[in-house]
Amino acid sequence: MKIIKLTGIVELLSGLHIGGGDDTMKIGGIDNGVIKDVNTDNPYIPGSSLKGKMRSLLEMSHRLVYLPSANGSPFNSKLLEEVPKEKRESALTLLKLFGNGKIDENFNELTRISVGDCSLVKVEGQTVSEAKYENVIDRKSGTASNPRQTERVPAGVKFAFDIRIKVLDGDNEEELKKMVEDGLDLIQIDYLGGNGSRGYGRVNFIDRKWE
Repeated sequence: MKIIKLTGIVELLSGLHIGGGDDTMKIGGIDNGVIKDVNTDNPYIPGSSLKGKMRSLLEMSHRLVYLPSANGSPFNSKLLEEVPKEKRESALTLLKLFGNGKIDENFNELTRISVGDCSLVKVEGQTVSEAKYENVIDRKSGTASNPRQTERVPAGVKFAFDIRIKVLDGDNEEELKKMVEDGLDLIQIDYLGGNGSRGYGRVNFIDRKWE
């Protein structure tokens, strides 16, 4: 076995919101804060958010979410028989990479991927948090209602990412690497985090380097 690593930078092209789960009411404050490191109070991108978005987009790209028995659940080994033969190899690569998520005595592959939290690349004097006002428009009156403040990390901020893959005997290393790269490319043309339909979460993955 060997472990390979992909590093690089997540560059924000628009404001990013990944919620911090703060359920404390603050009068006059932010209604919907971003997740932050408890030690530095800096925002970060959880590895679980990046990994989950990669997997969901790859499953859509390979049409694995449209299988008859999928019912909206993540793709798993018990659905392999429903995958067309010409796509089965890539489906198997996805399961090896991200894990099965289903108890299956006939499929005992070790999850290959490990996605670290993306830490803030600090720039002196750079603002790393902004409050964006949002509301709902009443369709009859045309007036705004339910105003709220959502915290975002503004465009221009950068984070460092670190993705590692275990390559086991018999694995196709290039296929594993290609699937990771494809997952990042899909996020670039979609979005990361919440409120993507409102233009949040546009990102680029730059300075990618395999080690």
